[in-house]
Amino acid sequence: MRTELVSESGDPARPNEDFASVGLPASGQGGALVVLDGVTPPRGETGCLHSVPWFTARLGGALTELTVSLPDVPLADALAGAITRTSEAHTQTCDLSHPRTPQATVVVARWSAETVEYLILSDSTLLAESPDGVITPYLDDRLARLPRASLATDALIDAHVRNKEGGFFTAAADPSVAARAVTGVLPRADVRALAALTDGATRWVETFREGDWADCFRFVRKEGAQALVDRVRALEAADAQERTYLRRSKTHDDATVVYVEL
Repeated sequence: MRTELVSESGDPARPNEDFASVGLPASGQGGALVVLDGVTPPRGETGCLHSVPWFTARLGGALTELTVSLPDVPLADALAGAITRTSEAHTQTCDLSHPRTPQATVVVARWSAETVEYLILSDSTLLAESPDGVITPYLDDRLARLPRASLATDALIDAHVRNKEGGFFTAAADPSVAARAVTGVLPRADVRALAALTDGATRWVETFREGDWADCFRFVRKEGAQALVDRVRALEAADAQERTYLRRSKTHDDATVVYVEL
């Protein structure tokens, strides 16, 4: 098995709000990857004493443990348990009902000798390669399908469509959101490799149009995860003044790539 993990802050002066892990059980059978993208809140009150990196570290750590240690528990139930555990860690000090309480997007993949399970919540991405080289993207595209979502400010998204019916969902303080995730199970024989990316890395496809999902996966496999992040950074820097591609988006975003050959 080959694994590669790169996670880089969009700003060296600011903590990385992403989380990534690869968990391999002591039995040597199977494994799992977890990728979270912490949601940067707009300026103002969040109701929480803790930072987004604190939240993603807590949630990601709990989710990694539950996903690996309880292989028979469905991924949605593992996510619900991780959210509950994280919420209990600060419910006595923070207002977890606040709409801008710390939250994150989620990608999980877990493999065994028989199956590959996946879960996606919000706009991070999972790519799977079959033995014959076909690349399939697994996405939660509810945010992308919202009218003018790509042009809206984060404040507007928070106010009208985040964690609401008809909008899109992220992992925050309510464990029931796990049931909203996109989930599925693939035969293990149909999957040769996986790549999970936060939206800071998927800018290669979705913002700068360097290629499609298959091109992105092959770039990571051939050049490496760090090379993908480096290329995104170069494209962001080149567009910093013109804003042809980034428009209202921040110039640099946290970017995470996890690659696993099974």
